[in-house]
Amino acid sequence: MDDLLKKIKESCSCLNKRTSMRPKIAIVLGTGLGSFAEKISVKDAIPYSEIPGFRTSTVQGHSGKLLFGTLEGIEVMAMQGRLHYYEGYSMQEITFPVRVMKEFGIRVLMVSNAAGGLNPEYIPGDVMIIKDHINLFPEHPLHGPNIEELGVRFPDMSNAYDKKLIAYSDEIDKKFDMGLKKGVYVGTQGPTFETLSEYRYFRIIGGDSCGMSTVPEVIVANHAGLSVFGVSVISNVGVDANLSNVTHEEVQQNTLLAQDKLALLFTEMVKKCSNDF
Repeated sequence: MDDLLKKIKESCSCLNKRTSMRPKIAIVLGTGLGSFAEKISVKDAIPYSEIPGFRTSTVQGHSGKLLFGTLEGIEVMAMQGRLHYYEGYSMQEITFPVRVMKEFGIRVLMVSNAAGGLNPEYIPGDVMIIKDHINLFPEHPLHGPNIEELGVRFPDMSNAYDKKLIAYSDEIDKKFDMGLKKGVYVGTQGPTFETLSEYRYFRIIGGDSCGMSTVPEVIVANHAGLSVFGVSVISNVGVDANLSNVTHEEVQQNTLLAQDKLALLFTEMVKKCSNDF
């Protein structure tokens, strides 16, 4: 177990040498959402392949770079692309960047994803604030012996998505009349898109959106004591029995419908969070 701690410190040492920036806020940009990086005044861009312990994303739409820069003058770190369980990576590999973020000094983690819509009121391009999640992954990221230096054995998840940060998004929604949704995200292993019966099942158990990421990172972020804010961009809605075939290209295309809204939301959230941390 000491090996994980050693790898975390090696990664942080690398980042300390590659950038002089010391942000408190990190953003994870999911499928089709990497162009938000254009809103960031990037000072340093480090490929995952050049960071000890990081793995490289194999999915189209995930460029695989760790960015350091400013958003409205506020220092931020951004993951331009993430790792997924279905790529064959372990839960420890998927969540390793979150461990490094904590060690590096990050206090707030903002995560985004492209997700299938379960709520019949949603349409492609909607932005849903994640108020909670349902974990259907077959492996838990905290499985195995606990490392006390990283977090407690049994972390509380009742405030997994920080209620104060959600309240901030409510204020932003009201101020800019953004029409944001709010719901529960169902996390699954993928890589297949859901069957119609699975869509219905996920809806019955309380889901509003579903996808193949986010949950592992959020669990580890809570274990590490970070405040988390999560967003799903609805890329398709799977409640119609006549649903056409879903493709990765369609998912990427539909996330473009929310680019401006997501950029405004994250920019305003960063401004609000910078006053707290």
